Amino acid sequence: MSEFTDYKVADISLADFGRREIAIAETEMPGLMAIREKYAAEQPLKGARITGSLHMTIQTAVLIETLVALGAQVRWCSCNIFSTQDHAAAAIAAQGIPVYAWKGESLEEYWWCTEQVLNWPDG
Repeated sequence: MSEFTDYKVADISLADFGRREIAIAETEMPGLMAIREKYAAEQPLKGARITGSLHMTIQTAVLIETLVALGAQVRWCSCNIFSTQDHAAAAIAAQGIPVYAWKGESLEEYWWCTEQVLNWPDG
């Protein structure tokens, strides 16, 4: 199996810390967790391709993982060059979900990240 490379984050080694923070956030987001529990088996978003551009935070990571649990294919970037939580982005990348985000992106990097998530590998 080939290594997953469809991401760019500040430091992938932050993924474990991000995973622990996501686990905490899941306990604070009962609505999304209830949706996962109720609909994951049905895969209501199977076949959907969702490109997101929203603050890449731990809470957004819970949303992203919920979309994936419901069957969607997801690609993500941050909507703000300063709001990314690098450990959240790393945790999402470590799950094999394409994400292009790091805190302190330049404007040029921001637009590059946006372009990366808009370009799906198979069209």
